[in-house]
Parts: sequence; structure tokens; C-alpha cells
Amino acid sequence: MNINALDKLPARVKFMYGIGDTGFSLTSTLIGAYFLLFLTDVVGLRPALAGAAIMVAKQWDWINDPIVGYISDRTNTRWGKRRPFLLFGFIPYGLTFALMWWKPPVESQIGMAIYFGAVYVLYDTAATFVYMPYFALTPELTRDYDERTALTSYRMAFSILGSLIAFTVPLIIIGSFRPENAGRVWWNGVLFAILSAMPLLLTFWGTRERYTTTTSAGPLTLRSSVKAALQNRLFLFGVGLFLATWLAISIVEAVFLYYIRYYLRLEGSSDAIMACVFVVAILALPLWEWTSRHSNKRRAYIVGVTFWAVVQIVLVLLRPSPPTALVLALAAMAGVGVSAAHVLPWAIIPDAMEWDELQTGQRHTGTFYSIVMLMQKASAGLALLGIGLGLEWSGYVPNADVQPLSALTAIRGFVGPVPAMLLCLGILLAALYPLGREEHLATRQELLRRGMVDAGANGR
Repeated sequence: MNINALDKLPARVKFMYGIGDTGFSLTSTLIGAYFLLFLTDVVGLRPALAGAAIMVAKQWDWINDPIVGYISDRTNTRWGKRRPFLLFGFIPYGLTFALMWWKPPVESQIGMAIYFGAVYVLYDTAATFVYMPYFALTPELTRDYDERTALTSYRMAFSILGSLIAFTVPLIIIGSFRPENAGRVWWNGVLFAILSAMPLLLTFWGTRERYTTTTSAGPLTLRSSVKAALQNRLFLFGVGLFLATWLAISIVEAVFLYYIRYYLRLEGSSDAIMACVFVVAILALPLWEWTSRHSNKRRAYIVGVTFWAVVQIVLVLLRPSPPTALVLALAAMAGVGVSAAHVLPWAIIPDAMEWDELQTGQRHTGTFYSIVMLMQKASAGLALLGIGLGLEWSGYVPNADVQPLSALTAIRGFVGPVPAMLLCLGILLAALYPLGREEHLATRQELLRRGMVDAGANGR
């Protein structure tokens, strides 16, 4: 049997799978870039309370994510294992997201923090039931080393496009994040809830699961799935690399608008600066797919992320009120590295799953992806709590024309040195990652030889 022919995907399938990430990108970018700013500068929550509300909500994932991943692994329907979650979950996903942007008539700071923490938990639960199965589709659509990079590139093209829209359009609708614009924030939330939910239906109708595991080393339990993940050295390398990269992205997302508004004093150019980052990131995706095919994923990651880390440090060294053209040029250069940071960690993660399948005789895809997202969201929650505490302790004043020097120093630290150190950690883990194209191909051939995988269309 020709493995390469078996694993090739038509462009239509890649497109229909990739478009599903538009919604996840819209919601995650809006939350990452604007939610803390919304809570501090529109709702009026103290930064520490705002960060605490976000952090507590994200810790719910310690329970939520593994359970949803396990349920996804155990699901079998005529539509497959993963796709039914997209069909039945897109409405709760959109509704709960919209509620996150409504300012309730509550005066108490504690009451406000409880409301936003609770609604965030509801949203996160609904979101997990759609994005966990969606992410788990990647290794079940193709097992080819390079096809996964291509599939992920399609997904990241829509993801980065979603980020571009989510960074720029709200600034047009809302204007400035101030208390008097709370109504505009709410309507923006409703609009993006609709735009985020609908692509999931396109992915449901446009994809089919192609692989199932045909042997088992015993009953598939939540405990055995988590144990398999924690004993998989290759997977832990991939998780560490992914976590370092996306934690850096989360921190930059959360503070970059503070940096543009209060330090660079270029609030009127915020949409152009963010558009420059993400347009270039989309255009650079073919570069990283080509580099991965002609070398391997980890080397492509090292080159791209090193470039981004250097640009981020240069960006934060700017003086206040710099020429807009200079900032746009640096934003474009950052976009090249941001592109690599988006696509390559996601493309690396699935390759460790066949190695686990070879060792255990079971396929724990949903649980593996649940652990990836659990670690990412829990650590991002702690990071946002740290940002909130840092802003409060540094004397940050919401909507002030002039911030204290200590607050500006904190904002610059969160934009430059902190994410740069995380990216350096990712580079180190990529350099040590032992699974390349040849090793992955050998694993797949052994799985096929043992008859441990069936290929075909699973789902209608």
C-alpha cells in the first residue's frame, strides 16, 4: 500500500477544515487582546480583580479539558467521532461568547468579578466541546508528515485572517475602550459571536475522518489516556514547545494595545499596526511550509521564532511617539516570525501521537489535544493574572492621558523581555526534539505493518 498516496488530501478538504479555525481565532484573539482591557477600562474593574477573574475561569480547564477530550475519544456516530461536536456545539459556543461582552448593572467590584468569571467558565466549557474535537481531526485526516504541515498551514491562514479581523474591526466599531462605549462593545460581541459560530458548520459538512485504530491494548479509560500522554516523551517535548510559544503570543496579545496606546502614543494607528503584523503573517505561511518540506519542522521553527524574538526586543526599545512608518516596518518583520509561531507548533504536536499508538495499541487523540489546550489555557490564565497584578502594582491608571513611569516600564517588560525569554525556551526544546521526518515515517510504516490502522472515510 502506498502510504503517500493514501495520505494526500485534496485542496477542498484542507480549505473546509481550515476555515473552521476562523471562529476560534476570532474569539480567542478578541479575548486575548481586548478582554482585560475591556474589564479595566470599560467595566472599571481593578486590574488585579480582572486578572483574577480570568485566571480562575481558566483553571476550570483542569476538569473541563480532559473530560471533553476523553468523551471525544469514546464517541462513535454515523458522522464520526469528532464532527458531531461541531454540529451540536456551535450555538452554545456563540451564545456564551456574546455574554462575555455585556456589562451587567452591578456596582460591586467583587460582584462584577464573579459575573465575568462565571460567564467565562460557561463560555470555556462550550468552546471546549467544539474546539477540542476540531483540533483532534488533524491527525485523523492525514498521517503524512508534510501533509500535516500543509493542512495546518491552511488552518493557520484562516486563523491569522481571523486574528487580523479581530484586532482591527472592533477598533472601527467601538472606537476607544472607554466606559461610554460599553454598548458598542456589547454589539461587537454579538456580531463576532455569529461570525465565530458559523464556520464550524462548513467544517462539519466539508470533512470526513479517514483513520481509526483497529487494535486495542485494553479498555480506553480517562486514566489510561492521561497516563499515556504523560509517559510519551516526544509528546511532552511538543507540549513544552507549544506552551512556550503560545504563552508568548498570549502575553503579547494582552498587552500590545496598552503598549501602543500608552507608551508609543499611537492609538490612532493601532488597527494599521496590527493589520501589518497579520497580513505579513498570512503571506509568510507558504515560506514556512516550504522550509519545513525542504528541511524539517523543528529547524523551520527555530529560524522563524528566533527572528520574531529579535524583532520583539527591537520593537520595545523604541522611544515614545516614534515615526509610524518605523513601527509599521517592525510590525511587518514581526509578522514573518509570528507566522512560523502559529503554524509549526501545531504541525509538530500530532507526530508524537503515532509513536504513542505504536507503544500502547490505543489512540488517545482527544485526550492528548485536551492536555495541550489545558496547559496552554491554565498557564495563560496565570500569565494574565500576573499582568493584572503587574499593572496594578506599577500604578497603572485606566484611561489616563499620562501613565506613571513605573506602569510604562511594566508594559514594556511584558511586551519585550518576557515573551522573548519564552520564545528562547521554545527554541531550546525544538533543538532537542528527536522526532524528524524519517523517524515519523518509520513509525507509520510499522503501524501499517502491524495492521493497527484502517484508512477510509469514517463518517458521512
